[in-house]
Amino acid sequence: MTMPATATADQVVGMADLKVSSSAAERIITYALGSCLGVVVYDAAARVGGMLHVMMPESEIDPRKAQANPYMFIDTGIPQLFRQCYALGAKKERMEVRVAGGAYQGDDESTDRFQIGKRNFIALRKLLWKNGVMIKSSDVGGVQRSRTMALAVGSGEVTVKCNGVETPL
Repeated sequence: MTMPATATADQVVGMADLKVSSSAAERIITYALGSCLGVVVYDAAARVGGMLHVMMPESEIDPRKAQANPYMFIDTGIPQLFRQCYALGAKKERMEVRVAGGAYQGDDESTDRFQIGKRNFIALRKLLWKNGVMIKSSDVGGVQRSRTMALAVGSGEVTVKCNGVETPL
């Protein structure tokens, strides 16, 4: 079955997964962001975007897993996200970064024993800052709640849906 020219094709990003696109008709989407982070990069001039659904901050906790799947960790997944977007024509100086997820895994921050969401966001900010990249907008933290994040590749619009309410990011 072929889709009409006006229809949007979805690329679904699973956990520890990455997708990039330069097709204006595509939407890149990930579901169930809890303590994980959804990281979107977008170059409006090249109309190239990508999304990473990353689970953990640092690959040093399990180098074998990081080698098998670099998208699982911030420090190995983020460079892959940028490189794959560069391969489609994106330029670092034009790329905007948006982030969602990083929720607490308890009633509040004090009961979140491992603070994976917080650690993920800190690791991301640190890595981006070291590379001269800033986050344009984010929807992170808060009590454990599932977020859905989507990027419309043609327009660069990023939305986050939480508790049935979709908002621009």
